[in-house]
Amino acid sequence: MIGDGDWYLVHTKPRQEQRALDNLQRQGYPCFLPMVPVERVRNGRVQVEQQALFPRYLFIRLGSGRDALAWAPVRSTLGVTRLVTFGHQPARVPSGLVEQLQRQVAELCAAPQPLFQPGQAVRITHGPFAGLECVYQMPDGNQRALVLLTLMQRPVTVAVPVQHIRAA
Repeated sequence: MIGDGDWYLVHTKPRQEQRALDNLQRQGYPCFLPMVPVERVRNGRVQVEQQALFPRYLFIRLGSGRDALAWAPVRSTLGVTRLVTFGHQPARVPSGLVEQLQRQVAELCAAPQPLFQPGQAVRITHGPFAGLECVYQMPDGNQRALVLLTLMQRPVTVAVPVQHIRAA
């Protein structure tokens, strides 16, 4: 990201990270809100949504020279709760850390984080196997998943709608 100054951390109101980001950027502050794609089940379908990597936090670059923007308006910006401080001093974030986060977020955006990982314990919530714990194997098409279920002391692979399983 361009700009001079140090990085700091802004604490936002619940689920208002994007609102705070938009309002701070409109005021001319360079900001970084790490967002990553995540699979979610919405209305019975698997969808990819953008989710804040650090809920309720975003990074802001604040200058220290004469031409730097004032820090005071940050606190009164819509969506912002406060600037994170230690005592009365704003908490400075190393620029190397922010740059590394920017690179890693760019890599994560190439592929969404899957809803379940192979080998993860899941529980079936609906259907004839409701309440049984099983092991997630892999996706099977758009809206189904293969799970490993133990029936009559034997492992059996079963295809189940994704919306019918939850992490155990």
